Amino acid sequence: MAGYDRAMLPMKNSTIFKSRWFALLWAAGIIWTAIDVAGGSGDGGSTNNEASTGVTDATGAPVDNQQMEQIGAALNSL
Repeated sequence: MAGYDRAMLPMKNSTIFKSRWFALLWAAGIIWTAIDVAGGSGDGGSTNNEASTGVTDATGAPVDNQQMEQIGAALNSL
C-alpha cells in the first residue's frame, strides 16, 4: 500500500476504528505513552511547602526566594 509506513502504525488505520472498544483501548495506549514520555508529576497534586516559589534547580533541590533574587540581580546586571 503506497504511503503506509508499517513501523509507525502496526495496523491499518481503518482497523483501529472498526470497534469502539478497540478504539478506546488504542486511545488509552496513546495517552499512557504520552504520560510516560512527558512524565507526570507523580505527587498526586500535593504542594511543595519547602520553597515558597515551587521552583527547583537542575538537581531537583528547591530554590528559595533569596536564590531567586540573586538570579534576578545577576540577570539584571548583564
